[in-house]
Amino acid sequence: MLPQSLPSGIVCTHLGFAWADGSPVFVGLDLALGPGRTGLVGPNGAGKSTFLRLLVGHLRPTAGTLSVHGVVGYLPQTLLLAAERTMAEVLGVTDKLAALRAIEAGDARDDLFALLGDDWDIAERVAAVLGRLGLANIALERTVATLSGGQAMGVGLAAQLLREPDVLILDEPSNNLDLDARDRLYDLVAGWRGPLLIASHDRDLLDRVDQIAELSPAGIRLYGGNFAAYVGAVAAEQAATARAVRTAELDLRRQRREAQEARERSARRASTGKRHAKTSGLPAIVAGAMQRRAEVSAGRSAGLHERREDGARERLAEAARGLRDEERLRLALPATRVPTGRTLFEAAGVTLAYPGGAPILGPPGLDLAIRGPERIALVGPNGAGKTTLLRLLAGEIEPTSGHLRRYDPRTTRTLPQRLDLLAEEGSVLANLRRFAPGLPNTELRNRLAGFLFGGERVHLPIRDLSGGERLRATLACLLAAEPAPQLLLLDEPTNNLDLRGVAHLEQALAAYEGALVVASHDLPFLSQIGIGRWLRVVPGEGLLEGEVWEPLAVGISAAEELPAIAVPPVASPAVNSASER
Repeated sequence: MLPQSLPSGIVCTHLGFAWADGSPVFVGLDLALGPGRTGLVGPNGAGKSTFLRLLVGHLRPTAGTLSVHGVVGYLPQTLLLAAERTMAEVLGVTDKLAALRAIEAGDARDDLFALLGDDWDIAERVAAVLGRLGLANIALERTVATLSGGQAMGVGLAAQLLREPDVLILDEPSNNLDLDARDRLYDLVAGWRGPLLIASHDRDLLDRVDQIAELSPAGIRLYGGNFAAYVGAVAAEQAATARAVRTAELDLRRQRREAQEARERSARRASTGKRHAKTSGLPAIVAGAMQRRAEVSAGRSAGLHERREDGARERLAEAARGLRDEERLRLALPATRVPTGRTLFEAAGVTLAYPGGAPILGPPGLDLAIRGPERIALVGPNGAGKTTLLRLLAGEIEPTSGHLRRYDPRTTRTLPQRLDLLAEEGSVLANLRRFAPGLPNTELRNRLAGFLFGGERVHLPIRDLSGGERLRATLACLLAAEPAPQLLLLDEPTNNLDLRGVAHLEQALAAYEGALVVASHDLPFLSQIGIGRWLRVVPGEGLLEGEVWEPLAVGISAAEELPAIAVPPVASPAVNSASER
């Protein structure tokens, strides 16, 4: 740990970074972070992960200075772990645990004591950290290949905590975590007292920090309070900026009107002066002098009004620079409307097994009905079988036994988590035309304009789109498909989306008038899209159902408060996938 004279923290002064080809990522960042929890936010592509990699020394700044005081723990967004490594190896404790076991068995070699050092409590520390992260039941001999994505992320975090860092830096740590694992992460963050910097789009996680650092092309800016306070502060700023813009617009109009009126008065005086000179009998030299004085006066007046107009125009531009790009999707999707009484999906006694016979859904079978424009959330731990149920709903796999009926399989559509539904080489317009061949070109362009693809942007190839643009293009194609989707399936749709992308997804689903089933651990997102029915997949118990799952909406697991319905356990397809239809 650090001596008292050198407190742990992060200090950046005029920090800049550019890629090898000269493309700048950011310029002139100034930031000082001491003890406390800071959430780092910004759109995808703003450079959040690059900034974190600079802090931990994986990249070198191209300008400015950077210092991080103390032992640093860093969990990257993409955790690259060799599949054959054991948990003990990832945690970095293999040799110390082996030395401890040898010493306890009576081996007194000096090299064992040197290797163990002061870490006589290493076994207890490992057990405590793994227990804190819900990984206590996983043997240290297990390999990474046998862990789920969420478990591997937890092991990576545990490895950093065992280093007892002074400064902890996390990049999207809640990605791939189920609700229980997220709750444990939230507890860890809430209890952290040293410098902690978290890049995240998880609104629940960001509501547990002390301040928000917003990274944008304009630099980095700190907002006191958690994410909810940040949203309120930004909204207040935008309201004040919008008022300033309106005031500046009115001032510019007034200056333009006054300038026009001044030009008209000058023109009238000049015309009157010419007529007066002809009828007054003044000598030509006198009349000419009077005309020149009038022209000079008119020129001064015109110059004054021009300067005033330029000043008003600059004030408007300055005010407008403070406005954020908050474009909203403009959608109307009546073709997706589903009558209240229509049954879209019905399963009775449905069982499902692998080709070899191992059950996924066992007897007595799944009983489930989806009627009308229901909005259903499918929640539960990773590996419980949520994706398997979505594939069954989509018709990608067929039951082994039981009865299953779909209203019209063509009207069931899936928003893939990887957003790989569209032809990469085709344009946005060409892809939409493929999904909706019956729409005229004007209507196709109108649809795309509603998804913020206007003008020449409809010709952008899919391969060149950002993550948010790809989401909007995929939604545009899915929701305009012929026949129109009436049952929409989403599997962790907010993973890897920035906050703007999540907002656009919420806006699209608000306009969608059909039924949807969404598997997600993102509780704020679920609360925004009007979920009316909650199904929780519980390994070994089946499905638990609640009408409005209030405790769940604030991030508290409440399975014990809900009555179980007659649905069998759903096992996870651990290795093989079920046969394709």
